[in-house]
Amino acid sequence: GAQDSCSQQCGELLGTCSCQVTCQSLGICCPDYKEFCLQISPSSGSLMGGKDFLIENTTFNASSMLTCRFKQKIKTSGYVSKDGKAHCISPLLYETGFIPFEVSTDDGLTFPYSGSWLSVHHSKVLDGEKCTLVNETKWQYYGTPNTDGNLTLTWTHQALAATYINIEVWGYHETGDSYSENWLAEWKYLYTLAREIPNTGKFSFIPVPAKGSYSTWDFGILRITPSNYSDGQSNIPSIWSSEHALAWHLGKDFRNDPNAWATAKCIEWDKKEEKLPNFMEEIIDCPCTLAQARADTGRFHTDYGCDIEKGSVCTYHPGAVHCVRAIQASPQYAAGQQCCYDSTGTQILTHDSTGGSTPDRGHDWGSPPFRKPPRIPGFSHWLYDVISFYYCCLWSDNCHVYMKRRSSSDCRTYRPPRAASAFGDPHFLTFDGLNFTFKGQGEYTLVESDLTSLRVQGRTQQVHFPNGTGAQVTGLSAVAMQENNSDVIEVRYSEDLNLEVLLNQKVISFSEQRWMDLKGLFLHSGADQNITVMFSSGSGVEIRGSGGFLSLTVLLPEKFMNHTQGLFGVMNGNIEDEYTFKNKTTMSVHASPQQVFEFGADWAVENGTSLFTYDTELLLNNFFYREKHNASFLPVFFPYEDPADPLVKEMVSLCDSDPFCRFDVLTTRSLQVGNSTRLSHENHKLLVENLKPDMSLLLVISCGWLDHPANGRKNGTNYLLGSTISFICNQDYELTGSKERICRATGAWSGDTPSC
Repeated sequence: GAQDSCSQQCGELLGTCSCQVTCQSLGICCPDYKEFCLQISPSSGSLMGGKDFLIENTTFNASSMLTCRFKQKIKTSGYVSKDGKAHCISPLLYETGFIPFEVSTDDGLTFPYSGSWLSVHHSKVLDGEKCTLVNETKWQYYGTPNTDGNLTLTWTHQALAATYINIEVWGYHETGDSYSENWLAEWKYLYTLAREIPNTGKFSFIPVPAKGSYSTWDFGILRITPSNYSDGQSNIPSIWSSEHALAWHLGKDFRNDPNAWATAKCIEWDKKEEKLPNFMEEIIDCPCTLAQARADTGRFHTDYGCDIEKGSVCTYHPGAVHCVRAIQASPQYAAGQQCCYDSTGTQILTHDSTGGSTPDRGHDWGSPPFRKPPRIPGFSHWLYDVISFYYCCLWSDNCHVYMKRRSSSDCRTYRPPRAASAFGDPHFLTFDGLNFTFKGQGEYTLVESDLTSLRVQGRTQQVHFPNGTGAQVTGLSAVAMQENNSDVIEVRYSEDLNLEVLLNQKVISFSEQRWMDLKGLFLHSGADQNITVMFSSGSGVEIRGSGGFLSLTVLLPEKFMNHTQGLFGVMNGNIEDEYTFKNKTTMSVHASPQQVFEFGADWAVENGTSLFTYDTELLLNNFFYREKHNASFLPVFFPYEDPADPLVKEMVSLCDSDPFCRFDVLTTRSLQVGNSTRLSHENHKLLVENLKPDMSLLLVISCGWLDHPANGRKNGTNYLLGSTISFICNQDYELTGSKERICRATGAWSGDTPSC
């Protein structure tokens, strides 16, 4: 019957069969599932569009009139190649993330086929997909003193199936009133730089000022297209360059006196900023230390322009070894925060050094729902924060004007998040610092919060001895999570012990993109099987695969205080109420392991609220059709240490006094399991230590920036508790007030303001 077709039904469960992604492993797909629910390759590309992708599973009639439609409105033309495979061209989008698309074979009458395309931030696309501005600095400084000659563009010529190509110049601008409904973003075709040149992968030219009004466009991009398309035609096969400052095509007025031209632009920008709302008041303060910045992974992420793990190449921030960006844009103005640190781990402020961190009116990564300024990924930021840096700091000597509008935030209001972890044959360390071992078998609520409907659930499975028989302990095999109505992320070990990440029940691959902008969260896959989920509330979940088990850390900002429950306890700074049951009764923290087992069992999830994916017979039988807590599985509560056991001696030398490590070696008979438990435990202790540099103070105290006196100077750029700043007057001046001031525990400086 017609109802059993996946035509226009992908993702649905039908009466007699399924069009959901889980249908394949369960063997319950509708017969035409593979025909209508599309698999594509590649599955991602730049938001600028123009990428040709192949539809893998369906063969089309060579005479079909193919139309691809994205988001139900943006149409691009597709084609069927000689081998009968269909292709679509991705469109120019002003957003990142998964974009639904459909395909029509009847020239746009019906769109029965569907799939999704991952649109990616332009600077996160692989280099080979873009054309390269050789010596990019030269392009962006062209016409300033000592920068002239010819410019060269290179590209992978196989990326375009064309013998002759055109090279076009496009400009980006935003029109309408700032922060109003009519504020719109537009990429606009300007002119064709070179026409019908051979597609060799290289082009050199001597730039001349652009004709007419085109030379007023100072921020843009190049596009290479097959020359059989018309100028500026949208959504055709293309290779884009990186976005850049268009110094090389600016008018004669720029070339004659770049400094004067840029100074005028800088002053004009400054006047415009004066009229715009102050976004600085609502952006999050920076972490005080590098250790905190790298530990607070739910709210801050490495800034690729200055990364300590990639050799600290910090072009825009001399003196810094590492910078991070706030992941979420600020609530009202969608502004961004950046924080940079020197080799001692101290935050660098723009007041003291041009290497200081600068906040951004436009968040570099954009922010949901994207599509409109100031939320356009990358490009809004270029318009407000980068091209203005060229005007004031790089093309002229007016950096003080820029730094006045983009001065660093210090860390006075920064509060570190709290961390809770689970690892090994599950050992739990709660937000308030209690630790216990709970070895139930089933699916449990690790933490849930009424504040943002955050839910993190864990599944435990029986551990097996090296010889294959079952041990009387369990380990975390899957973790699933969601906040409000965000996408659902699950990280799990598959039956053949591969680490898998599922997005809304579908296994996803990180082979093309390691970072994904998803609904209500960002997802990052780091090196060595590290998965980080960053929810829009600032809560973060880190999951690592180690030795067949998962270890997990949840980081929650201070606003979650008194708003959590589950196995990770009630986050409120009070350890006494950690064992709180669903019905709000509590149990003593000195409870026996058997009582703790009952507490854990109380937090079993139900099928109605489970976030897990049950896409194999094994999962259905063991977890879906069964009780969520397996009451018949009784674990070992007190493992026996037999002095004659040869493993005990090795255990002592491996674990030393770590009780979790010893427990796991004895119960699993595996030193490898014990070792990964020991490392997870160390990591957690280090994380807690880094987040709270001074345990007696719970937060780092900063007294705020101090200026030097007029006609004098100061020594010291550290403004944290206990630091001393001293002052010296220039020759022939005398100092009144304090010669040195110390940052006190009250958050105020000692002494009086000095003057010379």
